Amino acid sequence: MAGSHQMVTIGGRRIRLSSLDRVLYPSTGTTKGDVIGYCSAIAPVMLPHCRDRAATRKRWPRGVGEDGSADFFFQKDLGEGAPDWVETRSIQHRDHVNRYPLVNDEATLVWLAQLSALEVHVPQWRFGRGDEQLPPDRMVLDLDPGEGVGLRECAQVARLVRDILADMGLESIPVTSGSKGIHLYAALDGRQSSDEVSAVARELARSLEADHPDEVTSSMKRSLRPGKVFIDWSQNNASKTTVAPYSLRGRVRPTVAAPRTWRELASPHLRQLEYHEVLQRVERRGDPLAAIAERAAGGGERLDRLSRYRSMRDAGVTPEPVPERIEVRPRGGDLEPLRFVIQRHEARRLHYDFRLEHDGVLVSWALPKGVPTDPARNHLAVPTEDHPMEYRFFEGEIPKGEYGAGTVEIWDSGTYELEKWREDEVIATLTGTAGGGLGGTRRLALFRTQPDPKPSWMIHLMELKTGGADRQNHAGMRPMLATRASPEQLERLDEQRWAFEMKWDGIRALATLDGGDVGLMSRSGAEITDAYPELGRLAEVVAADGAVLDGEIVAFGEDGAPSFGRLQTRMGLSGAREVARARSVAPVSLLLFDVLSVNGEDCRRLAYEQRRGLLLEMIDDDPAVPVALPPAFEGDAAEAIAASRRLHLEGIVAKRRESPYRSGARSLDWLKIPLFETAEVVVVGWRRSEADALGLASLLLATVHDGELRYAGRVGTGFSNADRRAIRRRLSGIEQASPPVAVPGADRVDAHWVTPELVAEVTYKQLTASGRLRQAVWRGWRPDKSVDDVADPVVAAVGAGEGA
Repeated sequence: MAGSHQMVTIGGRRIRLSSLDRVLYPSTGTTKGDVIGYCSAIAPVMLPHCRDRAATRKRWPRGVGEDGSADFFFQKDLGEGAPDWVETRSIQHRDHVNRYPLVNDEATLVWLAQLSALEVHVPQWRFGRGDEQLPPDRMVLDLDPGEGVGLRECAQVARLVRDILADMGLESIPVTSGSKGIHLYAALDGRQSSDEVSAVARELARSLEADHPDEVTSSMKRSLRPGKVFIDWSQNNASKTTVAPYSLRGRVRPTVAAPRTWRELASPHLRQLEYHEVLQRVERRGDPLAAIAERAAGGGERLDRLSRYRSMRDAGVTPEPVPERIEVRPRGGDLEPLRFVIQRHEARRLHYDFRLEHDGVLVSWALPKGVPTDPARNHLAVPTEDHPMEYRFFEGEIPKGEYGAGTVEIWDSGTYELEKWREDEVIATLTGTAGGGLGGTRRLALFRTQPDPKPSWMIHLMELKTGGADRQNHAGMRPMLATRASPEQLERLDEQRWAFEMKWDGIRALATLDGGDVGLMSRSGAEITDAYPELGRLAEVVAADGAVLDGEIVAFGEDGAPSFGRLQTRMGLSGAREVARARSVAPVSLLLFDVLSVNGEDCRRLAYEQRRGLLLEMIDDDPAVPVALPPAFEGDAAEAIAASRRLHLEGIVAKRRESPYRSGARSLDWLKIPLFETAEVVVVGWRRSEADALGLASLLLATVHDGELRYAGRVGTGFSNADRRAIRRRLSGIEQASPPVAVPGADRVDAHWVTPELVAEVTYKQLTASGRLRQAVWRGWRPDKSVDDVADPVVAAVGAGEGA
């Protein structure tokens, strides 16, 4: 877990981990990376105790503090920003509904750790199908030591509770809570309600209190607890939660709610265990609490997802598989892929049965009109009972008089990649067999249309997501272009309707993100990824698995302003060695300003302000990664231009707030006004024109630096054809054989040299570190100036910005 940011894949889920070096437990130096590592390692034994239970999280965003008293907060509702793949269920509270995550897989547990949710609390009951709350599958008694009482006294009371539970036919297993006390777990058969279990637990506590009044109390009054062990029976209330076994605790040290053996509880050295000790114990001994989880997962009829399926079939008559139990496959790792089957079922009416593997069964829907083939037409999907996994192989004739009587044939089967599974929506990409009914790979969504007791579901054909290999072929994914505007147009711009951004002096690039892969494409469509390897870290700061982003690649100079001259040293390089050498002296950054798509969803129709808001949510600020989202400018156009001048930038861009992103188009919704400088220059040569034998292509220029002439580049724009011929005639009388200043070899080709005596004026965008005038434009001769009058160019911003 080294480093500050990482992208990891767990069970096919991509998770962005950040701030891994942040210390969450100062007393031991335990970092967020250590916490995430623990959660990943402990997942195989922790998940069975959390599965299908509403998870309340206790979060310490800044760590527990030196003395364990740092601020924390409980979080029940899932909130915004959770990955789509996190399974959720909803609970109707008195005046609101909360949506809770289910900690059913390693990826979810790690994601919670990334949020600094050190503690996970769950109830003693599980969800059934949808939001159904099943009866509790376990009883929990919390033994809490009062003042003057320690863990040994809790262990003594725990043995008393164990004996009573054993007389009731319940085996109990202790868990040192990681805080002060001990939790006792006992598996139930699922036939009692939470109220009934809570009443039994209360009577147990009262009976022990009656037998041992000096050692035990069952009262909720804190004033009665000193010197005694409080047996908290209320943990079995349906609305109460208990810290999950193997969860970390937000204490001074990184202790854990650790399942123990009764032999350990008899030790005089009994203490709370820390996370590294728990990992070692699990590796050596396994999970002492496993029997409780196994009975809950497979024993009780209330958790048997095939009970309805069996009740509808006579195993002695139907040829359908009717297994006695569910074989649940391991979860949380990259094991075998998830499977599906679609069966053509000619019963009373022809329909298709659509079945997806999930939690050890085939979750099923009946499709009266089959799988949709047109994205514009949704089909009805009727939820049916869960089917056993063996059913994916079933073909045959169901006898008359049996449920579903008729002929069943496999229409297609194969594997699927799960994108989202929620109680009201499932999205999956199915890949069937060669020659199967799907005809290839299909991305399908099932969704509930109404939250009534008998919900109506639909199935929808979606577009396939574009993979990384196709990142340069996103349909229409080309940069939007701005129209040049004059400073005078600024007066007509209303900042309520227009946003203003700084114009960065670099090269335009579209960045594509596909998982952890990053691609860069120039404005012309050329692949430039290999030229800027440092920008491959883009994935570390983007909170999405896939995206197409618009931005500018810039190289900053020593003064902190973008330096096009420095950036030029990175352009056109292809060899890894030369790129590495150039990178060492001229590193680049990617400044983002727009988003075209996120996770396969096209964002270009969204208004500019919506896209900007999406960017703010997606992009994290990490100084270690050369990617940034420049802050929005607050103010009007004139103030934006003034800011651009102060910052020595290229100009400004005005963007209509309600405008969409028009790929490949030069639009009046984006207006640019660059800022230019003027300079006095000395003409030192000219280059022949291939288009006009009597004209010229460009002039070679020099400026004065420290009293001497220094080559300053070429100017090839700003002339009319008549100007070019007139200048050529004027220069023909002062030609000389050799260049009057040192000129690079590339610029010497086809050059004609002249005596350095004529002064002219040009505008330019930037004076590079080497003294070159970038994007110079001819303005005219300066007959009032001599070479001795020519001053050093001043590097400052002049001109106006953009608008319209």
